[in-house]
Amino acid sequence: MRITPARVEAKDWGWRHATRKDFALRGLDFDIRPGEHVLLLGASGAGKSTLMAGLAGVLGGSDEGEQEGSLTIDGVEAGIARGKAGLVLQDPDSQIILERVGDDAAFGCENLAVPRDETWRRVRESLDLVGLKDIDLDRSTRHLSGGQRQRLALAGVLAMQPGLLLLDEPTANLDPEGVREVHDAVRDVLERTGQTMVVVEHHIDVWMDLIDRVIVIGHPDPDSHVGGVIADGRPDEVFGEYGDLLARGGAWVPGRAIPDRAPARVRADGDAAGEAGAAGTRDDHREPALATEDLSFGRGFPLGEHINLEFFAGEVTALMGPNGAGKSTLALTLAGLLKPLAGHVRVRADIAEGARGDEPDKWRSRELLGRIGMVFQEPEHQFAAALVRDEVAIGPKSMGADETRAYATADKMLERMNLSRFAKANPYTLSGGEKRRLSVASMLAGAPKILVMDEPTFGQDFTTWTEMVDLIAKVRDQGSAVIIVTHDEALVRALDARRIMFGFAGE
Repeated sequence: MRITPARVEAKDWGWRHATRKDFALRGLDFDIRPGEHVLLLGASGAGKSTLMAGLAGVLGGSDEGEQEGSLTIDGVEAGIARGKAGLVLQDPDSQIILERVGDDAAFGCENLAVPRDETWRRVRESLDLVGLKDIDLDRSTRHLSGGQRQRLALAGVLAMQPGLLLLDEPTANLDPEGVREVHDAVRDVLERTGQTMVVVEHHIDVWMDLIDRVIVIGHPDPDSHVGGVIADGRPDEVFGEYGDLLARGGAWVPGRAIPDRAPARVRADGDAAGEAGAAGTRDDHREPALATEDLSFGRGFPLGEHINLEFFAGEVTALMGPNGAGKSTLALTLAGLLKPLAGHVRVRADIAEGARGDEPDKWRSRELLGRIGMVFQEPEHQFAAALVRDEVAIGPKSMGADETRAYATADKMLERMNLSRFAKANPYTLSGGEKRRLSVASMLAGAPKILVMDEPTFGQDFTTWTEMVDLIAKVRDQGSAVIIVTHDEALVRALDARRIMFGFAGE
Protein backbone atom coordinates (compact mmCIF):
# COMPACT_ATOMS: atom_id res chain seq x y z
CA MET A 1 0.00 0.00 0.00
CA ARG A 2 1.62 3.25 -1.15
CA ILE A 3 -0.07 6.45 -0.04
CA THR A 4 0.68 9.92 -1.39
CA PRO A 5 2.29 11.71 1.57
CA ALA A 6 0.83 15.04 2.58
CA ARG A 7 2.43 18.45 3.04
CA VAL A 8 1.48 20.34 6.19
CA GLU A 9 1.83 24.09 6.66
CA ALA A 10 1.06 26.41 9.56
CA LYS A 11 1.22 30.15 9.02
CA ASP A 12 0.85 32.26 12.16
CA TRP A 13 -1.76 29.74 13.31
CA GLY A 14 -3.46 29.94 16.68
CA TRP A 15 -6.51 28.67 18.53
CA ARG A 16 -8.42 30.38 21.34
CA HIS A 17 -10.84 28.48 23.58
CA ALA A 18 -14.39 29.85 23.57
CA THR A 19 -14.88 29.22 27.30
CA ARG A 20 -11.38 29.84 28.68
CA LYS A 21 -10.83 32.93 26.49
CA ASP A 22 -7.09 32.25 26.34
CA PHE A 23 -5.00 30.97 23.45
CA ALA A 24 -4.09 27.31 23.56
CA LEU A 25 -1.67 28.02 20.72
CA ARG A 26 -0.57 31.13 18.89
CA GLY A 27 1.94 32.17 16.26
CA LEU A 28 2.75 28.70 14.91
CA ASP A 29 4.82 28.66 11.73
CA PHE A 30 6.20 25.48 10.17
CA ASP A 31 6.30 23.53 6.92
CA ILE A 32 6.32 19.72 7.12
CA ARG A 33 7.43 18.25 3.82
CA PRO A 34 5.80 15.15 2.32
CA GLY A 35 7.10 11.95 3.88
CA GLU A 36 8.73 13.57 6.92
CA HIS A 37 8.37 11.92 10.33
CA VAL A 38 8.03 14.58 13.01
CA LEU A 39 8.12 14.34 16.79
CA LEU A 40 6.03 17.15 18.30
CA LEU A 41 7.24 18.19 21.76
CA GLY A 42 6.15 20.70 24.38
CA ALA A 43 5.43 20.94 28.09
CA SER A 44 2.15 19.59 29.47
CA GLY A 45 -0.55 22.06 28.41
CA ALA A 46 1.52 23.57 25.60
CA GLY A 47 -1.20 22.73 23.08
CA LYS A 48 0.15 19.61 21.37
CA SER A 49 -3.17 17.76 21.40
CA THR A 50 -4.93 20.94 20.28
CA LEU A 51 -2.65 21.15 17.24
CA MET A 52 -3.24 17.46 16.48
CA ALA A 53 -7.00 17.97 16.72
CA GLY A 54 -6.66 21.00 14.42
CA LEU A 55 -4.76 18.96 11.83
CA ALA A 56 -7.37 16.20 12.08
CA GLY A 57 -10.18 18.74 11.58
CA VAL A 58 -11.93 17.93 14.87
CA LEU A 59 -11.47 21.15 16.85
CA GLY A 60 -15.11 22.05 16.48
CA GLY A 61 -16.93 25.15 15.30
CA SER A 62 -17.08 28.74 16.51
CA ASP A 63 -19.00 27.69 19.63
CA GLU A 64 -15.87 25.83 20.83
CA GLY A 65 -13.27 28.40 19.84
CA GLU A 66 -11.77 30.54 17.12
CA GLN A 67 -8.64 30.22 15.03
CA GLU A 68 -6.31 32.72 13.46
CA GLY A 69 -3.82 32.29 10.65
CA SER A 70 -3.94 29.16 8.52
CA LEU A 71 -3.34 25.45 9.00
CA THR A 72 -3.37 23.47 5.75
CA ILE A 73 -2.85 19.95 4.43
CA ASP A 74 -1.83 19.88 0.76
CA GLY A 75 -2.99 23.49 0.52
CA VAL A 76 -6.48 22.75 1.87
CA GLU A 77 -7.61 24.13 5.24
CA ALA A 78 -7.27 21.27 7.71
CA GLY A 79 -10.81 21.73 9.00
CA ILE A 80 -12.28 20.81 5.60
CA ALA A 81 -9.54 18.49 4.30
CA ARG A 82 -11.78 15.46 4.77
CA GLY A 83 -9.89 12.16 4.75
CA LYS A 84 -6.44 13.71 4.32
CA ALA A 85 -5.44 13.14 7.96
CA GLY A 86 -5.97 10.17 10.26
CA LEU A 87 -5.70 10.54 14.05
CA VAL A 88 -4.87 7.78 16.55
CA LEU A 89 -5.56 8.86 20.13
CA GLN A 90 -4.10 8.00 23.52
CA ASP A 91 -6.77 5.63 24.78
CA PRO A 92 -7.57 2.61 22.59
CA ASP A 93 -11.00 2.21 24.17
CA SER A 94 -12.02 5.74 23.14
CA GLN A 95 -11.58 4.85 19.46
CA ILE A 96 -13.23 1.45 19.21
CA ILE A 97 -16.71 2.17 17.84
CA LEU A 98 -18.21 -1.14 16.76
CA GLU A 99 -18.47 -4.63 18.20
CA ARG A 100 -16.68 -6.60 15.48
CA VAL A 101 -13.08 -6.12 14.35
CA GLY A 102 -13.88 -5.89 10.64
CA ASP A 103 -16.75 -3.44 11.10
CA ASP A 104 -14.61 -1.19 13.28
CA ALA A 105 -11.72 -1.15 10.80
CA ALA A 106 -14.21 -0.30 8.00
CA PHE A 107 -15.91 2.53 9.91
CA GLY A 108 -13.76 5.37 8.55
CA CYS A 109 -14.01 4.21 4.94
CA GLU A 110 -17.78 3.94 5.23
CA ASN A 111 -17.95 7.53 6.46
CA LEU A 112 -15.92 8.59 3.43
CA ALA A 113 -18.38 6.74 1.15
CA VAL A 114 -15.71 4.39 -0.18
CA PRO A 115 -17.37 1.64 -2.29
CA ARG A 116 -18.02 -1.58 -0.36
CA ASP A 117 -15.63 -3.85 -2.27
CA GLU A 118 -12.84 -1.28 -2.05
CA THR A 119 -13.53 -0.76 1.69
CA TRP A 120 -13.07 -4.43 2.52
CA ARG A 121 -9.98 -4.70 0.34
CA ARG A 122 -8.49 -1.80 2.29
CA VAL A 123 -9.57 -3.27 5.63
CA ARG A 124 -7.77 -6.56 4.96
CA GLU A 125 -4.67 -4.77 3.68
CA SER A 126 -4.60 -2.42 6.68
CA LEU A 127 -5.04 -5.23 9.21
CA ASP A 128 -2.14 -7.01 7.49
CA LEU A 129 -0.01 -3.85 7.75
CA VAL A 130 -0.47 -3.59 11.53
CA GLY A 131 0.12 -7.29 12.21
CA LEU A 132 -3.51 -8.36 12.58
CA LYS A 133 -3.78 -10.30 9.32
CA ASP A 134 -4.82 -13.55 10.98
CA ILE A 135 -7.45 -12.08 13.27
CA ASP A 136 -11.08 -13.07 12.62
CA LEU A 137 -13.03 -10.12 11.19
CA ASP A 138 -16.03 -11.23 13.25
CA ARG A 139 -14.07 -11.33 16.51
CA SER A 140 -15.37 -9.09 19.29
CA THR A 141 -13.28 -5.97 19.82
CA ARG A 142 -13.86 -6.43 23.56
CA HIS A 143 -11.67 -9.52 23.49
CA LEU A 144 -8.57 -7.75 22.17
CA SER A 145 -5.59 -6.76 24.28
CA GLY A 146 -4.65 -3.10 24.69
CA GLY A 147 -1.92 -3.37 22.05
CA GLN A 148 -4.30 -5.11 19.66
CA ARG A 149 -6.97 -2.45 20.17
CA GLN A 150 -4.48 0.32 19.45
CA ARG A 151 -3.30 -1.50 16.32
CA LEU A 152 -6.93 -1.92 15.27
CA ALA A 153 -7.41 1.85 15.67
CA LEU A 154 -4.33 2.35 13.51
CA ALA A 155 -5.70 -0.05 10.90
CA GLY A 156 -9.00 1.86 10.77
CA VAL A 157 -7.07 5.06 10.10
CA LEU A 158 -4.86 3.44 7.45
CA ALA A 159 -7.88 2.06 5.61
CA MET A 160 -8.91 5.66 4.87
CA GLN A 161 -5.49 6.08 3.17
CA PRO A 162 -4.73 9.54 4.61
CA GLY A 163 -1.55 11.27 3.52
CA LEU A 164 -0.95 12.44 7.10
CA LEU A 165 -0.76 10.02 10.03
CA LEU A 166 -1.26 11.68 13.44
CA LEU A 167 -0.35 9.79 16.62
CA ASP A 168 -1.28 11.49 19.89
CA GLU A 169 0.57 9.56 22.63
CA PRO A 170 -0.55 6.23 21.15
CA THR A 171 1.35 4.11 23.70
CA ALA A 172 0.54 6.08 26.86
CA ASN A 173 -2.03 3.59 28.18
CA LEU A 174 -0.24 0.41 27.14
CA ASP A 175 1.87 -2.17 28.91
CA PRO A 176 5.46 -2.72 27.62
CA GLU A 177 4.38 -5.48 25.23
CA GLY A 178 1.63 -3.25 23.82
CA VAL A 179 4.14 -0.41 23.37
CA ARG A 180 6.42 -2.71 21.37
CA GLU A 181 3.51 -3.96 19.25
CA VAL A 182 2.36 -0.45 18.33
CA HIS A 183 5.87 0.86 17.67
CA ASP A 184 6.66 -2.07 15.36
CA ALA A 185 3.32 -1.71 13.58
CA VAL A 186 3.94 2.01 12.95
CA ARG A 187 7.48 1.27 11.73
CA ASP A 188 6.17 -1.27 9.21
CA VAL A 189 3.39 1.09 8.13
CA LEU A 190 5.80 3.95 7.44
CA GLU A 191 8.14 1.70 5.49
CA ARG A 192 5.33 0.39 3.27
CA THR A 193 3.18 3.51 2.84
CA GLY A 194 5.61 6.45 2.83
CA GLN A 195 3.12 8.58 4.79
CA THR A 196 3.91 11.84 6.50
CA MET A 197 3.73 11.32 10.28
CA VAL A 198 3.44 13.58 13.32
CA VAL A 199 3.67 11.90 16.72
CA VAL A 200 3.18 13.38 20.19
CA GLU A 201 4.83 11.46 23.00
CA HIS A 202 6.28 12.49 26.37
CA HIS A 203 8.48 9.39 26.62
CA ILE A 204 10.20 9.99 23.34
CA ASP A 205 12.75 7.16 23.39
CA VAL A 206 9.99 4.89 22.04
CA TRP A 207 9.93 6.75 18.71
CA MET A 208 13.46 8.07 18.23
CA ASP A 209 14.42 5.44 15.64
CA LEU A 210 11.51 6.53 13.42
CA ILE A 211 11.96 10.32 13.70
CA ASP A 212 13.85 12.60 11.34
CA ARG A 213 12.65 15.97 12.68
CA VAL A 214 11.65 17.49 16.03
CA ILE A 215 9.35 20.50 16.45
CA VAL A 216 8.99 22.00 19.93
CA ILE A 217 6.08 24.34 20.68
CA GLY A 218 5.55 26.63 23.65
CA HIS A 219 2.35 27.73 25.39
CA PRO A 220 1.48 31.40 24.73
CA ASP A 221 2.47 33.71 27.56
CA PRO A 222 -0.71 34.84 29.43
CA ASP A 223 0.23 38.51 28.98
CA SER A 224 1.95 38.72 25.61
CA HIS A 225 0.26 35.64 24.07
CA VAL A 226 3.61 34.92 22.42
CA GLY A 227 4.24 31.20 22.00
CA GLY A 228 4.92 29.49 18.71
CA VAL A 229 7.75 27.19 17.67
CA ILE A 230 10.63 27.12 20.14
CA ALA A 231 12.90 24.73 18.24
CA ASP A 232 12.78 22.92 14.89
CA GLY A 233 15.37 20.62 13.35
CA ARG A 234 17.00 17.23 13.31
CA PRO A 235 16.78 15.37 16.63
CA ASP A 236 20.52 15.59 17.33
CA GLU A 237 20.50 19.32 16.59
CA VAL A 238 17.46 20.10 18.73
CA PHE A 239 18.50 18.01 21.72
CA GLY A 240 22.11 19.11 21.44
CA GLU A 241 21.46 22.86 21.18
CA TYR A 242 18.24 23.17 23.16
CA GLY A 243 18.55 20.27 25.60
CA ASP A 244 18.87 22.44 28.71
CA LEU A 245 16.05 24.74 27.63
CA LEU A 246 13.80 21.79 26.86
CA ALA A 247 14.58 20.13 30.17
CA ARG A 248 13.75 23.34 32.05
CA GLY A 249 10.50 23.52 30.10
CA GLY A 250 9.55 20.00 31.13
CA ALA A 251 10.52 17.89 28.10
CA TRP A 252 11.78 14.32 28.51
CA VAL A 253 15.20 14.93 26.93
CA PRO A 254 17.04 11.72 25.96
CA GLY A 255 19.87 10.87 28.35
CA ARG A 256 18.67 13.14 31.14
CA ALA A 257 18.58 11.53 34.58
CA ILE A 258 15.30 10.99 36.38
CA PRO A 259 14.94 10.71 40.16
CA ASP A 260 16.31 7.35 41.31
CA ARG A 261 14.35 7.39 44.50
CA ALA A 262 11.74 9.47 46.33
CA PRO A 263 12.53 10.92 49.79
CA ALA A 264 12.96 8.41 52.62
CA ARG A 265 9.61 7.15 53.74
CA VAL A 266 8.29 7.83 57.22
CA ARG A 267 5.93 5.51 59.07
CA ALA A 268 2.80 6.74 60.73
CA ASP A 269 4.55 6.41 64.12
CA GLY A 270 7.25 8.83 63.00
CA ASP A 271 10.09 6.32 62.67
CA ALA A 272 12.01 6.16 59.42
CA ALA A 273 11.34 2.95 57.54
CA GLY A 274 14.11 0.40 57.61
CA GLU A 275 15.24 -1.77 54.74
CA ALA A 276 12.34 -4.21 55.10
CA GLY A 277 9.81 -1.39 54.99
CA ALA A 278 11.54 0.30 52.08
CA ALA A 279 11.30 -2.89 50.07
CA GLY A 280 7.58 -3.13 50.73
CA THR A 281 7.92 -6.25 52.89
CA ARG A 282 5.24 -6.83 55.47
CA ASP A 283 6.01 -5.67 59.02
CA ASP A 284 4.21 -8.12 61.33
CA HIS A 285 3.99 -5.48 64.06
CA ARG A 286 1.69 -3.32 61.97
CA GLU A 287 -1.94 -3.78 61.06
CA PRO A 288 -2.69 -3.16 57.38
CA ALA A 289 -4.67 -0.05 56.48
CA LEU A 290 -6.59 -2.11 53.92
CA ALA A 291 -6.68 -5.86 53.26
CA THR A 292 -8.51 -8.34 51.04
CA GLU A 293 -9.84 -11.68 52.28
CA ASP A 294 -10.32 -14.42 49.70
CA LEU A 295 -11.42 -11.70 47.28
CA SER A 296 -12.90 -12.38 43.86
CA PHE A 297 -13.33 -9.27 41.71
CA GLY A 298 -14.60 -8.50 38.25
CA ARG A 299 -17.52 -7.13 36.25
CA GLY A 300 -20.01 -9.96 35.99
CA PHE A 301 -17.28 -12.59 35.64
CA PRO A 302 -14.12 -12.94 37.76
CA LEU A 303 -10.89 -11.30 36.68
CA GLY A 304 -9.18 -12.53 39.84
CA GLU A 305 -10.11 -15.02 42.54
CA HIS A 306 -8.95 -15.92 46.07
CA ILE A 307 -6.93 -12.72 46.36
CA ASN A 308 -5.35 -12.02 49.76
CA LEU A 309 -3.40 -8.75 49.89
CA GLU A 310 -2.39 -6.25 52.56
CA PHE A 311 -1.66 -2.54 52.09
CA PHE A 312 0.12 -0.56 54.80
CA ALA A 313 0.18 3.08 55.88
CA GLY A 314 3.33 4.87 54.77
CA GLU A 315 3.87 2.60 51.76
CA VAL A 316 3.24 2.76 48.02
CA THR A 317 2.09 -0.42 46.31
CA ALA A 318 2.12 -0.68 42.51
CA LEU A 319 -0.38 -2.95 40.75
CA MET A 320 1.32 -3.93 37.49
CA GLY A 321 0.76 -6.30 34.59
CA PRO A 322 -0.59 -6.48 31.04
CA ASN A 323 -3.55 -4.47 29.75
CA GLY A 324 -6.81 -6.29 30.38
CA ALA A 325 -5.58 -8.25 33.41
CA GLY A 326 -8.02 -6.44 35.74
CA LYS A 327 -5.81 -3.93 37.54
CA SER A 328 -8.24 -1.02 37.18
CA THR A 329 -11.18 -3.22 38.20
CA LEU A 330 -9.28 -4.32 41.30
CA ALA A 331 -8.46 -0.69 42.09
CA LEU A 332 -12.14 0.27 41.94
CA THR A 333 -12.96 -2.69 44.19
CA LEU A 334 -10.31 -1.70 46.73
CA ALA A 335 -11.70 1.85 46.73
CA GLY A 336 -15.20 0.63 47.58
CA LEU A 337 -16.67 1.62 44.22
CA LEU A 338 -17.28 -1.93 42.98
CA LYS A 339 -18.73 -4.75 45.05
CA PRO A 340 -16.60 -7.90 45.34
CA LEU A 341 -17.93 -10.93 43.51
CA ALA A 342 -16.94 -12.90 46.61
CA GLY A 343 -14.80 -12.38 49.69
CA HIS A 344 -14.14 -9.06 51.38
CA VAL A 345 -12.22 -5.79 51.33
CA ARG A 346 -11.72 -4.45 54.85
CA VAL A 347 -10.07 -1.34 56.30
CA ARG A 348 -8.40 -0.81 59.67
CA ALA A 349 -10.74 -0.10 62.59
CA ASP A 350 -9.56 3.47 63.21
CA ILE A 351 -10.05 4.36 59.53
CA ALA A 352 -13.53 2.81 59.52
CA GLU A 353 -14.56 4.54 62.75
CA GLY A 354 -17.89 6.33 62.26
CA ALA A 355 -18.71 4.43 59.05
CA ARG A 356 -21.08 1.50 58.59
CA GLY A 357 -18.70 -1.34 59.31
CA ASP A 358 -15.24 -1.93 57.88
CA GLU A 359 -16.14 -2.88 54.28
CA PRO A 360 -15.94 0.16 51.96
CA ASP A 361 -18.32 -1.21 49.32
CA LYS A 362 -21.12 -1.00 51.92
CA TRP A 363 -20.45 2.67 52.76
CA ARG A 364 -22.32 5.72 51.56
CA SER A 365 -20.34 8.03 49.31
CA ARG A 366 -19.96 10.56 52.12
CA GLU A 367 -18.35 7.88 54.31
CA LEU A 368 -15.59 7.42 51.74
CA LEU A 369 -14.55 11.07 52.12
CA GLY A 370 -11.37 11.42 54.13
CA ARG A 371 -11.04 7.64 54.28
CA ILE A 372 -10.51 6.37 50.72
CA GLY A 373 -9.84 8.51 47.66
CA MET A 374 -9.88 7.25 44.07
CA VAL A 375 -8.17 8.92 41.11
CA PHE A 376 -9.75 7.44 37.99
CA GLN A 377 -7.91 6.47 34.82
CA GLU A 378 -10.21 8.85 32.94
CA PRO A 379 -10.20 12.15 34.91
CA GLU A 380 -13.49 13.30 33.37
CA HIS A 381 -15.31 10.52 35.22
CA GLN A 382 -14.88 12.32 38.54
CA PHE A 383 -15.40 16.00 37.65
CA ALA A 384 -18.48 17.47 39.31
CA ALA A 385 -18.03 21.26 39.21
CA ALA A 386 -18.11 23.85 36.43
CA LEU A 387 -14.91 25.59 37.58
CA VAL A 388 -11.50 24.14 38.40
CA ARG A 389 -11.24 25.94 41.76
CA ASP A 390 -14.70 24.73 42.79
CA GLU A 391 -13.77 21.17 41.80
CA VAL A 392 -10.84 21.09 44.21
CA ALA A 393 -12.87 22.73 46.99
CA ILE A 394 -15.54 19.99 46.92
CA GLY A 395 -13.56 17.62 49.14
CA PRO A 396 -12.75 20.07 51.94
CA LYS A 397 -16.32 21.39 51.92
CA SER A 398 -17.73 17.88 52.18
CA MET A 399 -15.40 17.26 55.12
CA GLY A 400 -16.91 20.22 56.98
CA ALA A 401 -14.50 23.05 56.12
CA ASP A 402 -16.02 26.50 55.75
CA GLU A 403 -15.73 28.45 52.49
CA THR A 404 -12.53 30.26 53.51
CA ARG A 405 -10.67 27.12 54.55
CA ALA A 406 -11.98 25.04 51.64
CA TYR A 407 -10.81 27.52 49.02
CA ALA A 408 -7.52 28.11 50.83
CA THR A 409 -6.88 24.37 50.55
CA ALA A 410 -7.99 24.41 46.91
CA ASP A 411 -5.68 27.31 46.04
CA LYS A 412 -2.75 25.56 47.72
CA MET A 413 -3.36 22.35 45.79
CA LEU A 414 -3.76 24.20 42.47
CA GLU A 415 -0.47 25.99 43.04
CA ARG A 416 1.24 22.72 43.91
CA MET A 417 -0.07 21.09 40.73
CA ASN A 418 0.77 24.11 38.52
CA LEU A 419 -2.90 24.75 37.76
CA SER A 420 -3.49 28.15 39.39
CA ARG A 421 -3.97 29.95 36.07
CA PHE A 422 -6.92 27.65 35.31
CA ALA A 423 -8.80 28.36 38.56
CA LYS A 424 -11.76 29.90 36.73
CA ALA A 425 -11.69 27.52 33.73
CA ASN A 426 -14.05 24.64 33.07
CA PRO A 427 -12.28 21.35 33.94
CA TYR A 428 -13.25 19.84 30.58
CA THR A 429 -11.28 22.50 28.67
CA LEU A 430 -7.95 21.44 30.18
CA SER A 431 -5.43 19.28 28.36
CA GLY A 432 -5.15 15.58 29.15
CA GLY A 433 -2.16 16.09 31.45
CA GLU A 434 -3.82 19.04 33.18
CA LYS A 435 -7.01 17.04 33.76
CA ARG A 436 -4.93 14.30 35.36
CA ARG A 437 -3.29 16.77 37.75
CA LEU A 438 -6.68 18.30 38.56
CA SER A 439 -8.13 14.89 39.43
CA VAL A 440 -5.20 14.25 41.77
CA ALA A 441 -5.48 17.71 43.35
CA SER A 442 -9.21 17.37 43.97
CA MET A 443 -8.77 13.97 45.62
CA LEU A 444 -5.80 14.98 47.77
CA ALA A 445 -7.66 18.03 49.02
CA GLY A 446 -9.90 15.60 50.94
CA ALA A 447 -6.85 14.15 52.75
CA PRO A 448 -7.74 10.44 52.39
CA LYS A 449 -6.10 7.81 54.63
CA ILE A 450 -6.01 5.41 51.67
CA LEU A 451 -5.35 6.74 48.17
CA VAL A 452 -5.96 4.63 45.06
CA MET A 453 -4.60 6.08 41.81
CA ASP A 454 -5.06 4.69 38.30
CA GLU A 455 -2.17 5.75 36.01
CA PRO A 456 -1.33 8.94 37.96
CA THR A 457 1.55 10.00 35.69
CA PHE A 458 -0.31 9.58 32.40
CA GLY A 459 0.22 12.57 30.08
CA GLN A 460 2.81 14.35 32.23
CA ASP A 461 5.95 16.09 31.04
CA PHE A 462 9.20 15.69 32.97
CA THR A 463 8.53 18.63 35.29
CA THR A 464 4.97 17.69 36.20
CA TRP A 465 5.97 14.00 36.43
CA THR A 466 8.61 14.91 39.00
CA GLU A 467 6.10 17.05 40.90
CA MET A 468 3.66 14.12 40.90
CA VAL A 469 6.34 11.80 42.31
CA ASP A 470 7.12 14.29 45.07
CA LEU A 471 3.44 14.73 45.87
CA ILE A 472 2.76 10.99 46.09
CA ALA A 473 5.85 10.59 48.26
CA LYS A 474 4.62 13.32 50.59
CA VAL A 475 1.19 11.67 50.91
CA ARG A 476 2.91 8.37 51.64
CA ASP A 477 5.27 9.91 54.20
CA GLN A 478 2.36 11.58 55.99
CA GLY A 479 1.01 8.11 56.74
CA SER A 480 -1.41 7.30 53.93
CA ALA A 481 -1.48 3.94 52.19
CA VAL A 482 -1.03 4.61 48.47
CA ILE A 483 -2.03 2.09 45.79
CA ILE A 484 -1.16 2.90 42.18
CA VAL A 485 -2.06 1.14 38.93
CA THR A 486 0.75 1.87 36.51
CA HIS A 487 2.95 0.76 33.63
CA ASP A 488 5.45 3.51 34.53
CA GLU A 489 8.63 1.72 35.63
CA ALA A 490 10.36 5.02 36.40
CA LEU A 491 7.55 5.96 38.79
CA VAL A 492 7.78 2.62 40.60
CA ARG A 493 11.55 2.98 40.99
CA ALA A 494 11.33 6.61 42.10
CA LEU A 495 8.82 5.75 44.84
CA ASP A 496 10.56 2.46 45.70
CA ALA A 497 7.09 0.93 45.53
CA ARG A 498 6.19 -2.65 46.38
CA ARG A 499 5.16 -4.44 43.18
CA ILE A 500 2.17 -6.75 42.79
CA MET A 501 2.17 -8.36 39.34
CA PHE A 502 -1.03 -9.49 37.63
CA GLY A 503 -1.59 -11.85 34.73
CA PHE A 504 -4.81 -13.00 33.12
CA ALA A 505 -7.31 -15.12 35.02
CA GLY A 506 -6.45 -18.77 34.71
CA GLU A 507 -2.80 -18.19 33.83
